[in-house]
This record gives sequence, structure tokens and C-alpha cells, in this order.
Amino acid sequence: MRQAGRYLKEYRAIRQKVGFLELCKDTDLAAEVSLQPLRIVGVDAVIFFSDILIPVEAMGIGVELTDKGPELPNPIRSQAGIDRLRVPDPASTVPFVGSILKKLRSELVDQVPLIGFAGAPWTLASYMIEGGGSRSFGEIKGMAFREPGTLHNLLNKIADTIGAYLLFQIESGAQVIQLFDTWAGDLTRSDYEEFALPYTQKIFEAVGTRVPRILYVNGAANILESMARSGADVLSIDWRIPIAEARRRVGGKLALQGNLDPCLLLGDRERLLRNAEDILRQAGPAGHIMNLGHGILPPTPVENARAFIDFVKGYKHQP
Repeated sequence: MRQAGRYLKEYRAIRQKVGFLELCKDTDLAAEVSLQPLRIVGVDAVIFFSDILIPVEAMGIGVELTDKGPELPNPIRSQAGIDRLRVPDPASTVPFVGSILKKLRSELVDQVPLIGFAGAPWTLASYMIEGGGSRSFGEIKGMAFREPGTLHNLLNKIADTIGAYLLFQIESGAQVIQLFDTWAGDLTRSDYEEFALPYTQKIFEAVGTRVPRILYVNGAANILESMARSGADVLSIDWRIPIAEARRRVGGKLALQGNLDPCLLLGDRERLLRNAEDILRQAGPAGHIMNLGHGILPPTPVENARAFIDFVKGYKHQP
């Protein structure tokens, strides 16, 4: 669920030498940390190392990625601020993204699929308007309910940016794309359908059927049926809803991804594997990508991650 990270000592060793943004833009180092989970814990796909705010920086807004999280010193709070943003050409503004993906495809030689990703417009707008992370999302929701037209203008501009950005990733070698709308679960269903869903649909329409499309929303239980209309081929869900219920609600036309609580990797291995088996049993033999329900946590013991992956690979569904 997360491409690399602080749970790997090999990743931490590289991060001691370079800053996070520098790492995202260094072709060789980004490729190296992208491959670490494949080599060390044996995952079934590689996610190229990057950050969802890379295209936001390319739009013309300053981004600082600190140990406390992302900070955007000059948040967007008006139409004038939106007008100053550009819809960038990814080949010229973020060429390193293409270089990283091409290098990974060359090194993988189709050993496993290569996954590209981006942030969805609502989530990216949240950072751009709030100026960083938020608990209440008061700034973006205030704009949504006070000046909806202004917010729609920003969301549309972000959707155009992300559509082009994902197409660039596909042209550079991504074989699957995942769209992260991490904060959309904070919306009511009607607000999700007004402010988030149309822009996700626009992006997936731009991508078309070139590669499989995955949509992730943290806290998705309230909006699953709406997510099913996004154009995604796979819905990635968090751990708060039983996967059998998610399957019942979205039907058999979409695959599901998830949904183990990442905190289980911090605990007793027997409990971890028992919960993994329960998810696999509920999900059934078709249309399911076993995964975490959110990013792997930094204190995770590597041996637990490896045990989880080995268990899933060896699992056999009972007829």
C-alpha cells in the first residue's frame, strides 16, 4: 500500500543522505527505493517512488515536505490564486517521473507489474487550500459551501493536471495507475458526488482503458456505491468495512483491493495471519488484490511484513 518507507532500514540509510523531495527527483535513488520492497519482502508489484504533491509543485505552488508532513506556505484561497496556477506539461516540468518509470521498467523486465499513482483533485485541493494537513478541513469545506464555483474551478484545473500526469506515467512505463483520494472519506455522500466524484471520473476518462485503474479512499464505507461509478476497475478500501460487505454493495463488476488494518503488522503474528485469512476467505477466489487498508507504518517489523506476504502467496481458497 506504500511504495517504500521508514520500516525498511535500507530506505532509512538512503534518507539519511538526501531529503525527501531530492529523493523523489533523483532517478537512480528513487528507482532503488522503489525496488526495495520487492527485493526485501517479496511484494507482487512495484510502486514507483514519488509523492502526490509533485504535480502540485509543478502547477506553481511551493511545497515543503517536512518530518511533520507537507507544508504549502502560500495556500490557495481565492480565484486570483487559482488563476496563477498552470496546467503543466509533465514531460517538461517533471521529467524525472518519466525517467524513474523508464528505469524501473528496464530493470524489472516485466518481472512484476509497475504501478503509477497520483492524488485525486479533492485531496490535492485540501492540501493546497489548507496549506498542509488538516483535522477539520475547515478551509476547503468553507470554500465549498461559501464559494462552490471557485472551488470547482480549482478542482477542474487539478483534474486536467492529473489526467495529463497519469497519461505521462503510462507513456513512461506504468502498467497500472492508482488514484489516491485519501481525504474524500471526510465528505458526506452528496458532497462527495458534488466535489470529488466528477473530477475522479474526468481523470479516469482521460486515462481510458489503457491500463487498469484503481481508486483508493480512506474511510470509504459511506461512499462505496458512488465510488463504483467513478470509472475505476478496482476499488481499494480501508479496514473499517468488512470486505464481504463491500463486495455485496458494489457487486461483481469491480475488483476490490484491501483491506487489512496496518496496525495488525505491529502485533502478534498469529492474530495478523488469522485476520489476513479472514479477509481472503470473505473476498473469495476472484477479483481481489490482497493489501493493507492504508500505508504500512514506520515501526512495522520487516519480518511481520514478510510473513504476511508469504502467507497470502501460499493461501489456497477452499472450494
